[in-house]
Amino acid sequence: MNIQKLKNKIKKDISYDIDISIQNNALKLEGVVENWEQVIKAGKIAAMSDFDGVINNLKFINQEKENFINTDLKDNKLNNKKYDVIIIGAGIIGCSIARELSKWNIKILVIDKENDIAVHTSSRNDGMIHPGLSPKPGTKKAYYNVLGNKLYEKKSKELNFEFKRTGSLIVFDKWHLKFISPFIKLRAKKNGVYLKYVDKKQINMIEPNIDKNLIGGFLIPSTGIISPYKTTIAYAENAVENGVDISFETFLKDVYKENNEVVYIETNRGRIFTKCLINCAGVHSDEVAEIVGDRFYTIHPRKGEIIILDKKTGNFINSVVSKTDFNLKNNSKGGGIIKTVEENLLLGPNAYEQPYKEDYSTTSKGINEIMNKHSSVLKQINKKDIITYFSGTRASTYKEDFIIKQSSKISNFIHVSGIQSPGIASAPSISEDVEKITINILKSKTNINQNIKYNPNRKGYPILYLLEDKEKNRIINKNPDFGKIVCRCEMISYGEIKSVIHSNIPAITLDAIKRRTRVGMGRCQGGFCTPLLLKIIHEETGIEYEKILKKGLGSNLIFKETKKFGDDFIERI
Repeated sequence: MNIQKLKNKIKKDISYDIDISIQNNALKLEGVVENWEQVIKAGKIAAMSDFDGVINNLKFINQEKENFINTDLKDNKLNNKKYDVIIIGAGIIGCSIARELSKWNIKILVIDKENDIAVHTSSRNDGMIHPGLSPKPGTKKAYYNVLGNKLYEKKSKELNFEFKRTGSLIVFDKWHLKFISPFIKLRAKKNGVYLKYVDKKQINMIEPNIDKNLIGGFLIPSTGIISPYKTTIAYAENAVENGVDISFETFLKDVYKENNEVVYIETNRGRIFTKCLINCAGVHSDEVAEIVGDRFYTIHPRKGEIIILDKKTGNFINSVVSKTDFNLKNNSKGGGIIKTVEENLLLGPNAYEQPYKEDYSTTSKGINEIMNKHSSVLKQINKKDIITYFSGTRASTYKEDFIIKQSSKISNFIHVSGIQSPGIASAPSISEDVEKITINILKSKTNINQNIKYNPNRKGYPILYLLEDKEKNRIINKNPDFGKIVCRCEMISYGEIKSVIHSNIPAITLDAIKRRTRVGMGRCQGGFCTPLLLKIIHEETGIEYEKILKKGLGSNLIFKETKKFGDDFIERI
């Protein structure tokens, strides 16, 4: 669209008070509008231009300021330290890049403002490894999704995390949708995704428990599932095994540059020098780009709500099932009904725009819509089966594509931004490409060699519920702590909890232990095991009860001790 026509459209459709300019080859919007819907609408109109991106600085009336800093820590632990590479963000993208870069004999630091791995988007999603059908052909989303999907067998074997290639069924119940089939097949062909049309009889053979009135759909064998938080942790632990440093509760404050290069960054933990800076800050990546001085995009958070059902529903389906209207312009991959690697059923996510990047509230409207949509496909499920629900935010740009590139302004700065769905599926391929970009930057500055001690294989620790009885007995005979069950819903042992507390990335909050072991993720949602966990954390780390956290700053579980545990407490669990 002609730039003047586009400006006129924004002013006419939204507000004449919007200031529109060009910055860093992006269309920049500034001003105040009535509501968030107008902010989004203006950004989407601006995205119709041929510019590289949209910087949407519009505010709406009574917009609240969000506080993202979840720590009061301030020290000089990292002051004047020197690293070849600093990665901002310890989600699956940042951790997978760190792991791939650990193949090289270089110093790498990952920083994150939270106190653990995968606190935000990387643990707040459905764990689906999308096949690559939905992304628009020719986009980075399409390229990295399909390639990343293919890499998951290899990565899961090396890093010792669960990956199941379950396949998926996209089904429909309206006869006229059959006529869209040729367009779906064309999209699949362009993206390099194999699928086959299945009729009513074939659907019932594949998934005998779903609605008998479905008239057709597509089977996509390459779809898979993982535990997104366990996968992220596996990447991070292997990176640390290979020499990567991780600093939590560490946030970017400023960047010093010379001759269009980053020289050092200022953080709450000191000044850190680097030869290459990689932006993997998720929903905050536009803020990092602004600080560095190369912002040409805005992240507008798109929320998705998700429901988890009791494990007793796990045998209702065999794979991933979703009913769709085949709206290929829809920004959500749709999720659907997913049998997780732990064999709970997961419903969702939905998708809607919201102004606040870390607003993880859920709505009765959203939960009801998800239940109504998916119970029409699988009639055996109902609200009584719900054990929990949660939400996450996708890091969407207005151009709706990944940004993976070396900065054209700051020569040693790399953007890895706008990684919304299918980001989890794309992580293995994104990280391998960013490794290449990073090494090229470093080779222009210094001589680097491969890390001769690099070990791609992560051993992990025993996960009892995955093992046969003979192997369980062997482990318990060797270490009786693995025979003491702390979480009865998920059958998680004292030994497993001790293992993650003393791992190379110690888990010392309730949520950190939960992400690694699933303790507290069962039917009672921690009602039984939380007091036991508090005792174990105290015993193993020496942290006082009043200072043990659920997650970050201010999440203390205990106000004051009123009664001492008996000395035989651990023995009795």
